[in-house]
Amino acid sequence: MINQIADPLLTLPRPAKRLLALGVDAFLCVLTVWLALCLRLDGWVVLTRNEWLAMGLSLVLALPVFVVSGLYRAIFRYAGMAALMAVTKAIIIYGLLYATSLAVLALPGVPRTLGLLQPPLLLLAVGASRALARYWLSGGYLSQIKRNALPKVLIYGAGSAGNQLAAAMANSNEMRAVGFLDDDARLHGHVLNGLYIYNPAQLHDLVQKLEVSDVLLAIPSTSRVRRNEILELTRQAHVAVRTLPGLMDLAQGHVQASDLRELDIEDLLGRDAVPPDAALFGKNIHGKVVLVTGAGGSIGSELCRQIIKAAPTKLLLVELSEFALYAVHQDLMKLLSDEDTPDVQLLPLLASVRDEDRMREIMLTWQPHTVYHAAAYKHVPMVEHNPTEGVKNNVLGTWTTAKVAAEHGVSDFVLISTDKAVRPTNIMGTSKRLAEMVLQALAAASIEQGWSTRFGMVRFGNVLGSSGSVVPLFRKQIKDNGPITLTHADITRYFMTIPEAAQLVIQAGAMTSGGDVFVLDMGEPVRIIDLARRMVELSGLTVRDEAKPDGDIAIQITGLRPGEKLYEELLIGDNPLPTQHPRIMKAHEDFVPWAELTVRLQVLVAALNANDVPAIRTLLKELVPGYQPDGEVVDWVHLAQRSQARGGLLANELEFLS
Repeated sequence: MINQIADPLLTLPRPAKRLLALGVDAFLCVLTVWLALCLRLDGWVVLTRNEWLAMGLSLVLALPVFVVSGLYRAIFRYAGMAALMAVTKAIIIYGLLYATSLAVLALPGVPRTLGLLQPPLLLLAVGASRALARYWLSGGYLSQIKRNALPKVLIYGAGSAGNQLAAAMANSNEMRAVGFLDDDARLHGHVLNGLYIYNPAQLHDLVQKLEVSDVLLAIPSTSRVRRNEILELTRQAHVAVRTLPGLMDLAQGHVQASDLRELDIEDLLGRDAVPPDAALFGKNIHGKVVLVTGAGGSIGSELCRQIIKAAPTKLLLVELSEFALYAVHQDLMKLLSDEDTPDVQLLPLLASVRDEDRMREIMLTWQPHTVYHAAAYKHVPMVEHNPTEGVKNNVLGTWTTAKVAAEHGVSDFVLISTDKAVRPTNIMGTSKRLAEMVLQALAAASIEQGWSTRFGMVRFGNVLGSSGSVVPLFRKQIKDNGPITLTHADITRYFMTIPEAAQLVIQAGAMTSGGDVFVLDMGEPVRIIDLARRMVELSGLTVRDEAKPDGDIAIQITGLRPGEKLYEELLIGDNPLPTQHPRIMKAHEDFVPWAELTVRLQVLVAALNANDVPAIRTLLKELVPGYQPDGEVVDWVHLAQRSQARGGLLANELEFLS
């Protein structure tokens, strides 16, 4: 309706628009003279002849002054401060003329103070008319209507980050801040940036009262334990949670509304990462040539980012996937540019860790001081269905790379292992335990072989956000309105953030004396179903179950996959030894001596080359104590060949019978 009136006005010829504005100002002159008389005489005035003369005098003086001052040359819908200043100057000139004229004429019944009262009223009226025209004709009211319809959010944290976020959101087209929450009781009831500061204990009521859809965490320096308490509060209030980056990420610039991101599930771990020990962190890296295998993977790429911080001279990126190598190289080049460390030379190298000639060529050319071996197939069901390739990559790839490293005088070789290597029920975990045993045997045989390489292994559980992790899978399923798929209601896992895991790997590797198996303190294990529920609830949604049949997201139990365990462990034996780092322990694990192991590995290689999966499983059970496969062989090739063989046998029987 309003637009239907505004559009014809905007299409009028320019002279018609000026004449309309002149008419409005004339009406305002008459109106403000009458209002001034009413104010002066303290009552509603019925105009007499002389009072009409006072109105006419106002018109005769005001309109020419307005024309000469250029008030009708401005485009009202774009009028700003300059136009307001022009109006003010014009009315000051008019006011002086009007007050002087009334004093000289001394009209009977017309107070002389009318010349002092009317000009300010006229200034307010004309200024308001211009503001209203701009608001109406430019569609400003539509912007306000749209803004009022935006999702309403509360900002948790009335400190510097929260204040900057509120200012940045003033022009946001995605959401509208309606208040702050803060733990400081002294701030409750105060106003910051026009927004009220509330007590967080009121959150549940505020969600209903203010129709809040999200809570934005602007508390970058708060401990993870406190963040966990806040997340529990918001979860109970059934609102979605978004957060700002950490304190270090904000140190270089101002907070922007675009900095907001989805809540990282690392916030749910309930503990803070221990800052790295500078001496351990740089011991095997600073000023040295470092090689990372599997550099394009989740752990490998984060290792590279952390290694760059310790300033090596060269970083060799070894990766089988061309795309993964390209992606990590581009990412690291940007990181080098941002951190202003141009002295680190990056060398992206396409190679398979199973290719002895290629690995020997790389080691011979650059003579690395430290090798971090992260290359592995790690997805349990995928390796279970492709066991031969899994064992070749994880065991033979480790054997090949470690042997070449020892032959070329690498000082430290660190294997990235997994908690699935402990009493494994699957091929992936068994292959990683056998890879550990290869390094343990190599370390024990180093003196006999004349090698100086120190071999170490670091074992830890799941990392948040890695490829194949449940977190990105659950997040996508929530975005798609579910259901969330879970293999078992009681399944639990250890979790750690990728940066923390990479930092601890580097520090553990610096402590090895040869053959050590280090275990990272992963905190308490997490029930995956609880993690799924919290992710749903922190998205402002509810879980659909028997108690809440009208919930938003269902959790669907699909059954354990081949080789999958309900619980993971970090230790085979008992009584791990402490180290100088509070989050790193040293395990004592038995292994097969190198002379015996090499003979048995040769038998395994023969079975791998023949793709004899039953024989491979039997050999792995003999080599790795504790390996107990929990099902039949599910290798795709083996199953297909067996099916074809049965089909051929059936065809022969039918032919014989016919």
